[in-house]
Amino acid sequence: MPPQFHTDRETLEKEVVMNFMRAGGPGGQHRNKVESGVRLFHPPSGITVIATERRSQHQNRELAYERLIERLKKKNHRPKPRKPTKKPRSADRKRLDAKKQRSETKRDRGHPED
Repeated sequence: MPPQFHTDRETLEKEVVMNFMRAGGPGGQHRNKVESGVRLFHPPSGITVIATERRSQHQNRELAYERLIERLKKKNHRPKPRKPTKKPRSADRKRLDAKKQRSETKRDRGHPED
C-alpha cells in the first residue's frame, strides 16, 4: 500500500521546499518587480504547485498550500474494494426471452413461401 501523506499545515511546512518567483502578467510594476509568485515542492509525494494569481506573496503562499493539501488528499484517497456479485437468474432469463422474441420477429419477416 502506498504511503499516506500528511495534510496538516504544520507538517507540510516542515516537509515542503518553497521557492519565490516573479509572477509576470498584468498588475503593473509591483507584480513585475517583486517576487510574489510561490512554488511549493513536496518531495515525499513529488507534487509541485504554483500560485501567481495575487499581488501579495502571503496570499499566494496560502493559495499554494490550499492547492497542495487538495492534491495530497486526492492522492491519499483509496477507493473501497468492489465485491464481485453473482448475476441473477432473472437477468439471464430476460436476456434469453428478448433474444427469442427478436428471432421470432425476424423469422416472420422472411420471404413468403411459394
